[in-house]
Amino acid sequence: MRFYLDEDLSGKIAEIARGMGVDIITAHESGNVGSGDDVHLAFAANEGRCLVTRNRDHFVALTVKFLEQERPHAGVLIVPYTMPGDQFSLIARAIARYDNEHPEGISEYGLDYVSQVR
Repeated sequence: MRFYLDEDLSGKIAEIARGMGVDIITAHESGNVGSGDDVHLAFAANEGRCLVTRNRDHFVALTVKFLEQERPHAGVLIVPYTMPGDQFSLIARAIARYDNEHPEGISEYGLDYVSQVR
């Protein structure tokens, strides 16, 4: 599975996750800083990457919009606010665990949540 980290999450998460074997790039690395959420989602889809974000409400609405418009969509993985945003290792481990537990990836237009690693 391939991931695209929204700019609302630290690039340190991607660095840590890569060390765990996760294929992940960031909005910063992609030159998309300051872009609208629709641009992030379209970029991720065009790259075949599941978008990872904390911005649940916007991306749920955008997923519906993309579906209605039959635009490409490679899934959205949501990091819930119950996971502190400054806990980079915690979030990276949760993404790596999701990746390992879903080798088939997330479905087109799929929305899912990561959970804390126990």
